[in-house]
Amino acid sequence: MKLKFAKIQGTGNDFIVINNLSSSFEKFSETLPQEQVVRLLCSRRTGVGADGLILIEDSSVANFKWRFFNSDGSTAEMCGNGMRCVARFAYEEGIAPEKMTVETEAGIVEAEVKGRNVKVKLTPPSDLRLNLKVEGLTVHFINTGVPHAVIFVNRLEDVDVESVGRKVRFSELFSPKGANVNFVEVHLGKVLVRTYERGVEGETLACGTGAVASALVAAKVFGLKSPVEIEVSTGERLKVYFGEDFREVYLEGPTTWVYDGVVRDEVLSGKG
Repeated sequence: MKLKFAKIQGTGNDFIVINNLSSSFEKFSETLPQEQVVRLLCSRRTGVGADGLILIEDSSVANFKWRFFNSDGSTAEMCGNGMRCVARFAYEEGIAPEKMTVETEAGIVEAEVKGRNVKVKLTPPSDLRLNLKVEGLTVHFINTGVPHAVIFVNRLEDVDVESVGRKVRFSELFSPKGANVNFVEVHLGKVLVRTYERGVEGETLACGTGAVASALVAAKVFGLKSPVEIEVSTGERLKVYFGEDFREVYLEGPTTWVYDGVVRDEVLSGKG
């Protein structure tokens, strides 16, 4: 059995994207649990390697529905960079028009493809909480489709993202699902971000909803105006647009279609 996929990345966040309109993923998985198959495919050494896996499926309320899996097999309601990548795939594969709607667990998301650049309108953020105390740190919280903690630091390069991120991610304040953790340096209007992502359980090169969370909290704390430009670990930049009340929020940035591939079911004989 073979499974077709595309590998697409957005500012360093890489994803396996699969057209599942004909249930090809279920046929490939056969009797194995889907979360195990996701782990095997996303494995960096024994699989394709990715931060997440995205399935495109039929929808009665949007151009298509997505199912999003983190690399550990868990699901997430939303992923900003993943959405930008899947939108480009859907447009170039003729699944959706240039301006499209996508059904997600976080609600209906709008996206517009402009060549390699993709702009996504996210669902309105919620649950903004400032100046929480976690592990002796001042932490801000906002849900931008998925829950995010934001911590402002003086020097981003000095932060132990893995260690501190893991502690904050599992704080009781954010239970039961936990939160992604963004470390943010703001200097002369420049915003730099590093993110610890739940589901990956480590630092990723970028996080779209994390960039949005960081921009919105920075707007509240430092008075930054829209659009806010976010520089991620790859050195690439994302733009976050928002109104004064945060009711309309957009994320825009580049994507790279890395390659198209076919994976054989031999990969399923590994340990996941």
